[in-house]
This record gives sequence, C-alpha cells and structure tokens, in this order.
Amino acid sequence: MKSNSIKKLKDGVQCKVIGGTHSGKSGIVKDINTSKTGHVTITVLQKSGERFKTLAKNVEIRVGAERLK
Repeated sequence: MKSNSIKKLKDGVQCKVIGGTHSGKSGIVKDINTSKTGHVTITVLQKSGERFKTLAKNVEIRVGAERLK
C-alpha cells in the first residue's frame, strides 16, 4: 500500500491483502489503529465472518468493488 493510499483507508472500504500471512484474502476494513512504533494495523472482516489483523501496508483498496454484507 502506498503512503498516499493510507489516507483513503477508512472503516467500511473493501480491501484485498497483497502481502504477508493473509495474502490473497479480501474483506471489509473494520478497525484502524496506529501502534506506538507508528505502524498502521487494520482488522479485516471476511464475508464468512472471520476476522484477522494485518498491516495496512499489506493491503490495497478495491475501488468500485461491491461491499460484502
């Protein structure tokens, strides 16, 4: 994720994980946090109801994609 894309990151947007442990998974951003060290972490909610945490730099925002319900 590019630094200018972090500004577009907000709760409820569709995203796809492109790096890290959860690579290839997608879902809706539900929680955005900044750690003491400055890393931005997010919680992603998948369509199946499963949640996982990942670094914001490992995701890309999916523009124009249908949101999961």
